[in-house]
Amino acid sequence: MAARKSSRPRRARPFLWLNALLLGLLGSWYLFQPPARKAEVDQLIGNYFERNKRIDLVDVVWDLYQLYYSEEFVRAPARADGGDLYGGAPRADGFAHPVRVLTNTAYTVGYSDALENPVWAAYRVRDLDVLRETAARPDRFAVDARTVARVTPEAYSGSGYDRGHLAPNYAIATRHGDAAQRETFLMSNIVPQRHALNAGPWKELEQRIATSYPGRFGEIWVLAGPVFGAGRERLPNGTVVPEGFFMILLDESDGRLRALGVILPQTAGAGTDLDRHVVSIDEIERRTGFDFLPGLDDATEAALEAKIPARVW
Repeated sequence: MAARKSSRPRRARPFLWLNALLLGLLGSWYLFQPPARKAEVDQLIGNYFERNKRIDLVDVVWDLYQLYYSEEFVRAPARADGGDLYGGAPRADGFAHPVRVLTNTAYTVGYSDALENPVWAAYRVRDLDVLRETAARPDRFAVDARTVARVTPEAYSGSGYDRGHLAPNYAIATRHGDAAQRETFLMSNIVPQRHALNAGPWKELEQRIATSYPGRFGEIWVLAGPVFGAGRERLPNGTVVPEGFFMILLDESDGRLRALGVILPQTAGAGTDLDRHVVSIDEIERRTGFDFLPGLDDATEAALEAKIPARVW
């Protein structure tokens, strides 16, 4: 009997044709671009070939369209500095509890002792030619003595919730080293998350932030935090369990700024369509009681926070 032929090449053929078509369109467009724009394209294409940056060719084409032709960007004044807090620390205008600001090597946290939770964390991630090797993941979380609540790692044991990071371990370890990585294991950076969410769509966003987004955009700023509902479930020690979590991503390019807002419920898990959870910053502010990006001028802030991107970047 003749050997059965593999169908793998046939299944892969449509993807090869699609890539070839996209490359042809991209090459034709590239020929007519000015030198500065060609330099940006060269950087993006170079990162596409760095496979650990997880950039697809579809991403490249979409990003170039967004960068030069979409209406997601708004004009924004130049930043005063390049710190973690783009647009300043969130203001607790509609938040009912005091917020303690804790500064770490590579991220900043707003912490509520009343809720025994971080209520926001801010950090930025830059592109690197090569992602540095990281130390082994720490095997213990640590009490943050700067807080009054002094939540212990054991408070989560047997609770049904993971110890979920707001400022992520891997993205910070690869940019700032071992000491900064260990700081992400402070309990002031930890929130109760269902495992399916923590290991599913939340992890997927963290991986994009660590690899794909910096490779595509050069540098991004992130704000992440919990969304508290009316029910206020608590862990046995008193830590309040959020009903969901938000991320705000900021991308700056040539005096312009765009934002991506996402809210994921605790019930989200593997297979979650992230595009269905894209929201405006205005909506995140309504759900959390915080005023984000208060350092931007009023016109820029209003225009940026009202926009809802067509899809997750």
